[in-house]
Amino acid sequence: MEEKKEKKEQWHWQEAGTAWKGIGIYHLTLTVTSRQPLLGTLVIPDNDPTQTRVERTELGNAIVEEMNGLKRYFPEIKIIQHCLMPDHLHFILYVTKPMAKSIREVARGFWQGVKKIGRAYSATQQSQSPTTLSPSIIPELNSGAMNGAATNRGSFPDPLFHEMPFIRPMSRRGQLKTMIRYVQMNPQRLATKRLHPGFFRVQQGIELAGHTFAGVGNAALLLSERFAPVHVRRTMVEAAEHGDTEPLRNYMNGCVIQARQGTVMVSPFISPKEKEIMMVLLREQKPFILLADNGFSDYYKPFDVLFDAVAKGRVLILSPWLHDDGKHHISRQECVALNHMAEDICNGI
Repeated sequence: MEEKKEKKEQWHWQEAGTAWKGIGIYHLTLTVTSRQPLLGTLVIPDNDPTQTRVERTELGNAIVEEMNGLKRYFPEIKIIQHCLMPDHLHFILYVTKPMAKSIREVARGFWQGVKKIGRAYSATQQSQSPTTLSPSIIPELNSGAMNGAATNRGSFPDPLFHEMPFIRPMSRRGQLKTMIRYVQMNPQRLATKRLHPGFFRVQQGIELAGHTFAGVGNAALLLSERFAPVHVRRTMVEAAEHGDTEPLRNYMNGCVIQARQGTVMVSPFISPKEKEIMMVLLREQKPFILLADNGFSDYYKPFDVLFDAVAKGRVLILSPWLHDDGKHHISRQECVALNHMAEDICNGI
C-alpha cells in the first residue's frame, strides 16, 4: 500500500494562476520553420507503422544534445520523455523545485541555443554545394507536408527555428500519462498518416443538412443507410444520481445496440456518459461520426484511440468552425449548437 501511495504521489502539479516558476510539468514543442524535415528521416520497415523509427541527422543530434544540456544549467529540471521527429521536437519537463527563472525563460534560453546551432548549420550549407554536403546533415525531404517550402536538398530556412517553443503546462493527473503516450507514438502516427493519407487529409466544404463542415476521416460513412444522434440528457443523469438509473442505462444501452445493428451514431460526445458510449463504440469497432468544437490545423492528428479508428476508416470527424490555436474549452452555446447539428445530420442527411 505504501509503495502504491508513493508512486501515486510522485508528481506535483502546478496550481492555476502561478507564475510558472514553481514545481510543475510542462510539454514543450520546437518546430522547424516551414516544417522542413531537417532533423531526421522517418523509416518505416516493411510498411509496418509499429516498427517506425526516426534516423536523426547530425543537426537532429545537436538539437537533442542541447535539450539534454538544460539539466546542467537547471538541475531542478528532469526530462521525463522526448521524441525527435523530422521537423519538430517534443519533450516533457518536470520542474522538481521552484526556480529563480520561469519556464518561459528556460524555453527562451533553449530556443536561443538551437537558433545558434541552426545558424551554424546554415553557414555550413552555404559554404558547400548541395552535392557535397554530408547526407547526415541534409536528410531526404520526405515529410509530405511541405506546404510550398523549398524542396531543394541544400535549402535551409532562415531562421531555422523561427518561433519560441510551444509550452503547455499540465495541471491534471491524467494529462501526463496521455501526453507521454502521445510523444512516444509520434513516429508511428506519422507513419500511419503517410501510409493512409486519404483518411487524414482535411476535406473542406462538406455540405450536410444546411451546415458546412470540414472533415477528417472516412467520408464514405455519410453514405450509410441509418444514422442516430447520441445525446445524454441532463434529466437522465440527474435522475440516476437520485437513484432512478433505469432511463439512463436503457438509453446508453440502446445507443450501443443501434450501433451493433449497423446504425452510424452521430454526436459531439461531450458529456462523461456520452464519452462512455463513444469508448464502447471504439472498443467494439463500430463506426461513428464525431462533431468537434474546434477546426483542423494543417497538421491535425486525431488523439490517441481516435487516431487508430480514423486510420481504419471507422470514424469521420466533422467541425463547422475554423481552427483556433488558443481554444481550450468548449462553451455551453457551442455544446447546444453541436447537439442540434448532430440531430440535423441524422434527420436530413
